[in-house]
Amino acid sequence: MILNPATVLNPVFNALDALISDYGVYLYLVFVWVSLGAIAWILSGGLWRRRSQGNSATIISGIIFSTRPPDQSPPLTVITEIDPVQNDDNEIMDEP
Repeated sequence: MILNPATVLNPVFNALDALISDYGVYLYLVFVWVSLGAIAWILSGGLWRRRSQGNSATIISGIIFSTRPPDQSPPLTVITEIDPVQNDDNEIMDEP
């Protein structure tokens, strides 16, 4: 089984070549007029969303998750500064 895209799509390309060679001018004219109509429709507001005449309020349902504060305060953290000149026995070391 050959899965090369050029080989698989070769009949499609041949059909398009035949269609363009036989009816190319007419296809061009149709695309020009359709594109002019599409441009006129877009510029006249064709892409704007139509609003309904009824209730204009929008209802959005959703769930909101919120966290509660803890019942107890976290334990206190005591930070002490350690002098690098002192060792573990609290003896002052000689500075180099």
